[in-house]
Amino acid sequence: MDAKRVLRAIDKPFVAALLMILALGLLVLASANRAMASDSLFYVKRQLVAIAIGAVCAVALMRSDYSRLSRYSRYVYVATLVLLLAVLLFGREVRGTQGWIGLGSRGVQPAELAKVMVVVAFAEFLSSRQGQLNTLRELLPCFLYVGVPFALIMLQPDLGTAMVMVAVMFGMMFVAGASPRVLLGVMAAGAGIIALALFLHYSFGTWLPLQDYQLMRLSVFLDPYNDGQGGRGAGWNTIQSLVAIGSGGFWGKGVFHGTQVQLNFLPELHTDFIYAVVGEELGFLGAAGLLVLYWILLSRALQVAFLSKDLYGTLCVVGVATIWLFHVVENVGMSLGVMPVTGIPLPFVSYGGSAMLANLLGAGLVLSVNIKGNRSLF
Repeated sequence: MDAKRVLRAIDKPFVAALLMILALGLLVLASANRAMASDSLFYVKRQLVAIAIGAVCAVALMRSDYSRLSRYSRYVYVATLVLLLAVLLFGREVRGTQGWIGLGSRGVQPAELAKVMVVVAFAEFLSSRQGQLNTLRELLPCFLYVGVPFALIMLQPDLGTAMVMVAVMFGMMFVAGASPRVLLGVMAAGAGIIALALFLHYSFGTWLPLQDYQLMRLSVFLDPYNDGQGGRGAGWNTIQSLVAIGSGGFWGKGVFHGTQVQLNFLPELHTDFIYAVVGEELGFLGAAGLLVLYWILLSRALQVAFLSKDLYGTLCVVGVATIWLFHVVENVGMSLGVMPVTGIPLPFVSYGGSAMLANLLGAGLVLSVNIKGNRSLF
């Protein structure tokens, strides 16, 4: 395909929304950085390095034929399991989760990369079973396929990423043609099992793959002041996030002028609660504008999926879009106090090299399907 046809084919609103989200992310990260470190650009410089590496990888993936990935899906799946096993055996613990493999002074979070790798592998797994996803017996291999990396992530334990895996699995299976009735039945059964496990844990002390403080973080959002410490314990993050967003008003206090941010009352302001930085300093206008950009990004990705010439391309894009959608809903929700605090970053905005690389690889995959798999060009 020549350069003119590539330029005509590429989804310009998708690219524009992505670039604007990245720019806004760097702006609010600079404000968060100023409140946290003596080097006022420490996190920004690291984020720029991650964006540069991710952009190179995304362009390389965009220029390649995505359909070739299907031939290596088994190797991608095995590599995913090896990475997740390696972090359990050799990883280092950060904030109660053994999810990092150290590389010099930095670290890599394999679970972030595993999300995109599972999408690439699972898309081929589902494509090869097209028309054979109507009964629980036929769907069982799909549950087991995603269940293995899910279990390895839960052993870290990283509930947030594990939840993303579940969302990706159900989203891709639905688009692949799985029976909605069976999927809803499995979801209902899963919810019942979780409720029973929680009841047995609190009533009889049965084992769960989560520490008590992690369970507290999941439930305290319902009443952050009821954390056993009057809002100074597990509920503190949610309370400070609500104060920050509420104090921003419609116009915001201005970049570098948010009191909750600059006085460092807001915890994890460069990662988990960076949306609260947007809310305080850019106000409702900036916070809503960011959500509009995400809506454009996701809607254009789904348009790419709809126009894909094959099911494999459609499923790859749907899987990536599901990751982004789940992250946005959960991260924004926990900042607003309507979702449990799980430590899920905001795509392309929160600080984190592994997450940025994974998200840009996802964007490269979407654009590869957009350019190489657009049936309207053939």
